[in-house]
Amino acid sequence: MATERRATGGAALRQQVTEAITEATFAELAETGYERMSMEAIARRAGVGKAALYRRWASKEEMLTELVREAVEYALPPTPATGALGTDLREFLDTLRSQLADPVVSGIGPGLLAESRRVSTLADVVHTSVAAPRRAAVHAMLQTAIDRGELPASLDLELAADLLIAPLGFRMLIMDGDSGDAYLDTLARVIEAGLKEAVRPGSARQGSV
Repeated sequence: MATERRATGGAALRQQVTEAITEATFAELAETGYERMSMEAIARRAGVGKAALYRRWASKEEMLTELVREAVEYALPPTPATGALGTDLREFLDTLRSQLADPVVSGIGPGLLAESRRVSTLADVVHTSVAAPRRAAVHAMLQTAIDRGELPASLDLELAADLLIAPLGFRMLIMDGDSGDAYLDTLARVIEAGLKEAVRPGSARQGSV
């Protein structure tokens, strides 16, 4: 198996600077919010000159969009494949909980969602890089359950994705509520029951056991 080549020399230094900027950007966003966040403050926190930022990005909007997109690309959820819907749901919720509990996500998530309502480029990255891959993982998992006969063929996949992602996301990012194993066990059972009723309007519940 080929070994990963590590950056050396100038490339390694540029990578270190970029990592420092990324960490500083997310820390500054969590602490001050998007509106008050400035390139100057990020440069100070990262221990670099402003030129290091402006060589890479023209604005804080462009910078944050790229850094968020890159960060979530490395944290895409695997599609559970346990062989049964109930355990697939529980595994997915466990993975989602781990991601939502990440200090970066919990620190910048609520603010980023709020700002995405006002800044179109941030809205795009939230929809295409954060939400879409996770909903695609949910769709794949549920389609497998449909193929096994555990869910109706008329399942509304978009509503189903809402049922799987929204409750835990709201509880952890907005309410800062308990999300222990007992809660996830109950949530998985409730979602499994709800999915069997989440059919497209006008569809009969057919194809489920």
